[in-house]
Amino acid sequence: MLDLNLIRDKTDFVKSEIAKLNETAPIDEIIELDRRRRILLSETETLKAERNAGSKETGKKQAGIERDSHIARMRELGDRISTIDAEVTEVDRALRHNLLLVPNLPEPGVPIGKDDSENVVTETWGAPREFDFTPKPHWELGEALGIIDFERGIKVSGSRFYMLRGAGAKLQRALISWMLDLHTEKQGYSEVYPPYLVRDEALIGTGNLPKFAENQYRDDESGLWLIPTAEVPVTNMYGGEILDAGQLPVNHVAYSACFRREQLSGGRDVRGIKRGHQFDKVEMVKFCTPETSATEHATLIDDAAEVLEVLNLPYRKVQMCTGDLSFVSANKIDLETWAPGAEEWLEVSSCANFHDFQARRANIRYRPAEGERPRFVHTLNGSGLALPRTMISVIENYQRADGSIEVPEPLRAYMGGMERISGI
Repeated sequence: MLDLNLIRDKTDFVKSEIAKLNETAPIDEIIELDRRRRILLSETETLKAERNAGSKETGKKQAGIERDSHIARMRELGDRISTIDAEVTEVDRALRHNLLLVPNLPEPGVPIGKDDSENVVTETWGAPREFDFTPKPHWELGEALGIIDFERGIKVSGSRFYMLRGAGAKLQRALISWMLDLHTEKQGYSEVYPPYLVRDEALIGTGNLPKFAENQYRDDESGLWLIPTAEVPVTNMYGGEILDAGQLPVNHVAYSACFRREQLSGGRDVRGIKRGHQFDKVEMVKFCTPETSATEHATLIDDAAEVLEVLNLPYRKVQMCTGDLSFVSANKIDLETWAPGAEEWLEVSSCANFHDFQARRANIRYRPAEGERPRFVHTLNGSGLALPRTMISVIENYQRADGSIEVPEPLRAYMGGMERISGI
């Protein structure tokens, strides 16, 4: 959520920045609601002052027409105040709703572009592997080895579901456990195991509601939502709280299943396990002061990249242009790893800095020093990494000519010493 003062005082600037995102937002409606609210509050303040002064005079009035008239006036004031208070409540509700529809503004320096075609590759690491045979895509390898079962996944749950079996399930579990250990034991993150169901307020806090309700899964009876990412419950751990400056930065990492209504089209993009309504992810979440925000963003990117480097998977860093920033991001860097069988770069991490956008929505603040006024923290998050695209990259980069898959050395201890996947 943007600061209302910013929208009020720099309306044209806010509109111009939103235009860079190729987004629309109800800025004029917000300005009008804010104006109306100020008028109502001024009126009710005047009326309350008159009522307070009049109440002190009531006892001094002599019984009769003068006193009855005075009492009638006090009742009129009370009724009008009640009417205005109700209207202020309605204006406040509409104002907040409209504010929740305004996207975050891009950081200065984020390249201006219309869509993902104008994103900028800023760095590459490692070279794509050379094969003395034609590498196969993961869907062929997985089915041939019996480690990915598309048919039974669809039979049980429908389109865009699959089952991992045997060594396939073990490989994913090994990746998750190893990544969590790397983030906690080497990079200093504190692990959290969050709920997979959350209230409306949690999704509002991270920017998933109200704008993206159609992308979420919801249980109508309880009113709870299945999480689209662990970012939602982990960020909202501190909703409504005031942290001490000495606690910051707070760095958490969490594994969770994730649930999203993917808007899928036919063709290449939906083959295999790249996109689905359910997937697993290891998520890093940071809370810090505004002054350290840029440094923490750089660290977050490095921490995600280290996973790929230790696995020896070639990757590139991609700076999102304004037209491809998410609704909540002020700046975002994607990490993409090369899949030689599918012949495409796969996004495995989006490392985003939200500034105080989420913190305003979730009311997460810190006190710079004792006695000082609380300020909003900055929040950041990035996948560390997302499954199953990391699985795709491992399967396709580590495949052998005989159709087997070499197990990356860092994962072998997590797979009982297994060095090669030859089947389930």
